[in-house]
Amino acid sequence: METVKITTLPNGVRVVSDPMPTVESVSIGVWVRAGARFEPVETNGVAHLLEHMMFKGTTRRTAPEIAESIENVGGNINAYTAREVTAYYAKVLKDDVALAVDVIADIVQNSLFDEDELTRERSVVLQEIGQAHDTPDDVVFDNFQSVAFPNQPMGRPVLGLAGVVAKMPRAVVAGFHSKHYRGASLVLAAAGNITHEALVALGEAHFLDVPAGEPETFAASHYSGGERHEARDLEQVHFVMGFEGVPVGTDDYYALSVLSNLLGGGMSSRLFQEIRERRGLVYSIDTFLSASSDGGVFGIYAGTGPDLIEEFVPALCGEVSRLAESLSETEITRARTQLKSSLLMGMESTGARSERAGQQMLLYNRVVSVPELVEKIDRVTTEMLADIARRTFSSKPTLATVGPASDVATLEAIQNCLTA
Repeated sequence: METVKITTLPNGVRVVSDPMPTVESVSIGVWVRAGARFEPVETNGVAHLLEHMMFKGTTRRTAPEIAESIENVGGNINAYTAREVTAYYAKVLKDDVALAVDVIADIVQNSLFDEDELTRERSVVLQEIGQAHDTPDDVVFDNFQSVAFPNQPMGRPVLGLAGVVAKMPRAVVAGFHSKHYRGASLVLAAAGNITHEALVALGEAHFLDVPAGEPETFAASHYSGGERHEARDLEQVHFVMGFEGVPVGTDDYYALSVLSNLLGGGMSSRLFQEIRERRGLVYSIDTFLSASSDGGVFGIYAGTGPDLIEEFVPALCGEVSRLAESLSETEITRARTQLKSSLLMGMESTGARSERAGQQMLLYNRVVSVPELVEKIDRVTTEMLADIARRTFSSKPTLATVGPASDVATLEAIQNCLTA
């Protein structure tokens, strides 16, 4: 039985515990409702640069001391920036939780944003952007996102644009922090060998100085669709085709999750069996579901040879177009079972459980129980899948390729194929 507990501190910071008394470790972190979609275009990349700067020295610790504090006790500490959330997290043995909370609280509240460190870290982030630019499967997803959501925060890269990051002043970084890192935007979440009472005590000791304040709002996302092709001298064409998705947590989201698993979620999926195993047109092919609080995309990624692209695209479109009318109870049951198994196996990981608690508190203001999630998956029927398939694949496609894709079908031809 789940024993997730939630306490809200006077300044709005929420403390969430998911005890696992039989393990020896604790995964703990702070999740902040302040990702890349909160950025105006002129400061694209500030959320990610800020995340880097959090590790570059505080009023109490130097940059080396931040890492050493955790690694000296055998733990690890890291962070990430996404479109709606930034997270700072650590995993330590149960006796070192107080230290981990102290370090995370220190970097979240007391970072100096030193000018010299900022100059160096801008260079580091520019190297990260350059590395992503040299990675075709990173580029194709960024291009896909920019076409699916043009001229809006959801379509801009999380890492930021090199020209913007290179000139990002300290005042912008510090200003983003002071605007967004406020009480109701923060969740302190932990999973592992810790009690709720102990976690609340640590939260009260370290997070009561966070300024109170409600989360900032962001502009609604608007899916558009379209195509973008980037020619590169590569051995493969990196190909992404997608459609308008649905908000996370809705009934449609769970139906689309089952559909995604059925179509391209594993070696038994339709796309793997037909496109790779039977036709030999790809090495890798899979589906993805990227959902935010107000929308999302459903997509298919594949890598194929330039000499195979002409055969690959019609074969792919054929599988997609016939999906709604050819669903079988056997494959639906398998897709549901795979989703539930992945969910339940994830409950064995302290990291997955703390991530779940932090993310879901920001999205839903509660932690959705595993039995409730299982029930939502089990409620997905053949009729629901057929309906969501028709609605999804009737939206305007988004198409992105990177590589020698001169023979790829046009967006218009793909639309015609999908509706034939």
